Amino acid sequence: MYKIRLWLPVAAWCLLIFALSAVPNLDSGLEFDYPLRKAAHMAEYAVLFLLLRRALRGTCAETAFWSWAAGLLTVLYAMSDEYHQTFVPGRSGRWSDVAVDAAGAALAGLWTGRRGAR
Repeated sequence: MYKIRLWLPVAAWCLLIFALSAVPNLDSGLEFDYPLRKAAHMAEYAVLFLLLRRALRGTCAETAFWSWAAGLLTVLYAMSDEYHQTFVPGRSGRWSDVAVDAAGAALAGLWTGRRGAR
């Protein structure tokens, strides 16, 4: 039961990302819309990385495995999300967005690494 509790937030966050990706047009019309959307991408995938790392940490014994596996799973989910967007009218899948998502995961990984070094 404890392990399921660790993975439920991961599943819920992935469903939220999926739902947001299904919205046809997220353009707010603001002058800074593009950088805000990219910052939101980075933040949502940083959170996904942290949730995945937490779940892996609670279910896997190997400590070196947690961050690398969380990073890989985050990037794979980002790729699947961009693919999903190719089916949504008004949206498109872009490798550049996968890179932005991966950067969010990497920043979260650096943050957790620095916290662990203290």
